[in-house]
Amino acid sequence: MRTGFIGLGIMGLPMATNLVKAGFEVTGFDLNADSVAKLAQEGGKPAGSIAEAIDGAELVITMLPADPHVEAVTATIFETIKPGTLLIDFSTIKPQTSQRVAKAAAEKDVRVLDAPVSGGEAGAINAVLSIMVGGAQADFDAAKPVFDAVGKVAALVGPSGAGQFVKAANQLVVGGTYALVAEAILLMEASGVDAKAGLDVLAGGLAASRILELKRESMLARNFKPGFRIDLHHKDMGIVLDAARQAEISLPFGNQVAAYIQAARAQGMGDLDHSALLAVLEKQSGRGENRS
Repeated sequence: MRTGFIGLGIMGLPMATNLVKAGFEVTGFDLNADSVAKLAQEGGKPAGSIAEAIDGAELVITMLPADPHVEAVTATIFETIKPGTLLIDFSTIKPQTSQRVAKAAAEKDVRVLDAPVSGGEAGAINAVLSIMVGGAQADFDAAKPVFDAVGKVAALVGPSGAGQFVKAANQLVVGGTYALVAEAILLMEASGVDAKAGLDVLAGGLAASRILELKRESMLARNFKPGFRIDLHHKDMGIVLDAARQAEISLPFGNQVAAYIQAARAQGMGDLDHSALLAVLEKQSGRGENRS
């Protein structure tokens, strides 16, 4: 399938590469020329513009940082995209933005799915992402080969915008889990406990989570090399709180998690991994120092 892929960042590049490995004919574009060159090295085709990337494509994919990028890029896409083309947006954005994109797409007779993902850089590299999809059943069925190539599980969770609501819920749980794991580490270390042994035990019991499984060693080492940056999680928590206001519900712990993430940004940790919430909590307790 001829595929135009726009957005070859930390997540987009490995996803596009996995599509190439699965047999898709991928033409990619990104503002970062090095990312385009890396896709070409993996067997993809480089493009110098959005229009060039989607020229003749049966499938168009976007993986972009935030709402303004999606709105600007899709506006450009809709200038030349062919009717009947399937557009999959893997970006994490506000549900309302996905709904506006879907409405604009319908006016061009373009099929569209919002399909935000969870799993971070490692999940993208290993093609084990979880994919939350909003849109029509027929379009979801048509996109199944794409989801199989980049992810481990994909689910249609409702109409346009629904995928973004589920992704917001995902980011709420992820942020909250990071905060609690950070507090557990701080409590054990401050109490003179072997925190590594303690986390190993926690990871084998009811407190087990993917975060404990994948991140406990790097958190203990204060290695906050970004797999998913604080800046992006800050954006996502804004989506969570906005969705809660619209639904007229209270998310007290969600507000606390958002405050932790905001504190991390204010302390200059925006480019670090979201596990750096540990550094924020240490600072609040007068312990440790910020490390990357």
